[in-house]
Amino acid sequence: MFKFCIVRIKNFILPLMFLAFTLCLIVFSKSNLFAAKNGLALFANSVIPSLFPFFVATELLSYTNITKILGKFFNRFMKPLFNVRGEGSFALIMGILSGYPVGAKIVCDLRKNNICSKEECERLLSFTNNSGPLFIIATVGVSLFGSSAIGFLLLITHILSSLTVGFLFRFWKYNKTSSNVSLSTNSSSLKTKVSFSKLGEIISNSINNSISTLLTIGGFVVLFSVIISIIQNSNILSFVEVFIPSKFTSPLILGLLEITNGISLVTAIPVKKLSITIIMVAFLLGFGGFSVLLQVWSIVSKSDLSLKPYFLGKCFQACFAAFYTYIFIYVFPFFNFNL
Repeated sequence: MFKFCIVRIKNFILPLMFLAFTLCLIVFSKSNLFAAKNGLALFANSVIPSLFPFFVATELLSYTNITKILGKFFNRFMKPLFNVRGEGSFALIMGILSGYPVGAKIVCDLRKNNICSKEECERLLSFTNNSGPLFIIATVGVSLFGSSAIGFLLLITHILSSLTVGFLFRFWKYNKTSSNVSLSTNSSSLKTKVSFSKLGEIISNSINNSISTLLTIGGFVVLFSVIISIIQNSNILSFVEVFIPSKFTSPLILGLLEITNGISLVTAIPVKKLSITIIMVAFLLGFGGFSVLLQVWSIVSKSDLSLKPYFLGKCFQACFAAFYTYIFIYVFPFFNFNL
């Protein structure tokens, strides 16, 4: 009887959550409208300019033999370190250079085109989807902290934590035999090769695919802007602070939901030791937020890959990023921003 009641309750959880969300949209309609507009502005002014060129570039590169070239060069590093064939280096490099969620999209493309096995792609998924250097150095370092040195510190620890997670996840499904893949013979991996005669078609397809992915991301940006607005106006965070009394509680919770707003709130907290704020920001950058998690989920759901290694990888990366940042600040005098 007890087990039956639990099953019944689980069946009603999502409908009740969606009903509560709908009611909150009505109750806080004024603030939600303002939040939605801000989300759209953020999407139009920041997300599209930063991600759209990278999406198009990666789509165009997929029509070339760049993955094969990188595979031959980086196989000597990728295989022993991450237990992934060299072609996975394309996802790692672009994931670091371009930011969320380009790395996850490339990994799914590698699986879709049968370039890497399911197990290899899940290992890649755990560590190749990262925050970009432009966001970490310019937005977080210069704009929020007022220091490019802090931005570079956060970028270094972010990349180090990512590579550490990749090394740990080399053991993911280690004993499971990888499915056979082919770079040239498998029909699912064949795409129209780029040439001047087909350049217009290839560019058109790349733009259409990029726009489709961007619209999904934009939807999540607006949705989480509204969710954060509801949380702030419903005094839910005040209730949480009763049990966890700290000035970092609300910013951390919001940062776990959506990285940009959360980091902005964390850096605005007055503290005696700046290192505490930097370490917390490193943690949030490593995790990426549930907004990015759902963006990745929307991409991964179109493949046979599991989201589990990504989520676990982000949890580990957040902890490693905070730990490495602590070590850098207290071991290397150059990064001791408490002085």
